[in-house]
Amino acid sequence: MESARIVGALARYTRDFALAEDVAQEALAEALVGWETGGVPNDPTAWLLAVGRRRAIDAFRRRAAGDERYALLARGLDETTPGADALFDPDAIDDDVLALMFTACHPVLSREARIALTLRVVGGLTTDEIAKAFLVPVATVQARITRAKKTLAAAQIPFALPERQQRAERLGSVLSVVYVIFTEGSSASGGDAWIRTDLAEEGLRLARVLTRLAPEPEVWGLLALMELTAARFPARLDAHGHPVLLADQDRRRWDRSAIRRGRAALARSAAAGRGLGPYGLQASIAECHAVAVSVDETDWGRIVVLYEALGQVAPSPVVELNRAVAVAMASGPASGLEIVDDLASRDELGRSHLLPAVRAELLARLGRRDDARVEYERAAQLCDNAAERAVLAGKAAALQQP
Repeated sequence: MESARIVGALARYTRDFALAEDVAQEALAEALVGWETGGVPNDPTAWLLAVGRRRAIDAFRRRAAGDERYALLARGLDETTPGADALFDPDAIDDDVLALMFTACHPVLSREARIALTLRVVGGLTTDEIAKAFLVPVATVQARITRAKKTLAAAQIPFALPERQQRAERLGSVLSVVYVIFTEGSSASGGDAWIRTDLAEEGLRLARVLTRLAPEPEVWGLLALMELTAARFPARLDAHGHPVLLADQDRRRWDRSAIRRGRAALARSAAAGRGLGPYGLQASIAECHAVAVSVDETDWGRIVVLYEALGQVAPSPVVELNRAVAVAMASGPASGLEIVDDLASRDELGRSHLLPAVRAELLARLGRRDDARVEYERAAQLCDNAAERAVLAGKAAALQQP
């Protein structure tokens, strides 16, 4: 949970991105051995920071023999210099995690490399989870991360929060990273849990910090989207931890405070008068759900229009699939199925379970039970999340009954 903050604090201390990662891992390795025999310290984060700092000092001294720059640093470092308390200030505006994100999102890296590296180092996602989020092979993600680290080291990128005029060129990548962290938390791509609140909360925290650092319309739009999505978390699992789909959720359990915060953030985004961007449009869709008293009374016509606008500014097969769902709710399942079948013919979603899951739902609503069951079974086979896979398998089984 604290890994990103520890790496960020150590990167600020060492001004060396790769070294900070290395000494943080060394500190963790010492903890795995030392805590087993000596017990967990009262402040584990401070312990890890102190050990990481000592390992950094050792590294500086090792380098000092052949590098005058590190020799100057090493002569000024000893065990009496300020320790973990001076390194760790998670509430400061120049948040170490955010600085870490901006460093990883440096323009010297490709957009894909920036996002993959930041998700790995800051978000703590595995390469497998990142691959699923971007629908690319795991080996591709691993290669991107390795190249990104080498590029940052070769370019001698300093660890620091960029000046205000430099933030704009990196902000798009940072927003993408925050969004994917939150998305992985709100709908986990793998594992047993359907919701990973730790990741979702970290995404929300970073988005709130971003609104202070860069209060641009799309930053407010992203925060609005996250707040309105997180508002449904309390109703998305039943008493046994099983997933509850939107149509079956008890809307009285939705977090009304989060809805108010989300709508206020969306209003801030719209107040700029520049038109809503991709995150603002998605937040507007989430707002339609948040204010509706039921699925049937949702303004599906407005949602269709919003998805059409989203498809113009940020086209993707997932956006088109979601538009198909909205069209099916507004105009009937046959209309939605035409869009889904067109997507399937282009094979743009690859081995994603989302398309067969939506197709199954529409086929079931049209009374084509056998076809729907086959699609649900296919979706379950493709789904890597155990909780969601169980829901899909349950729907398939229900269609076998007379």
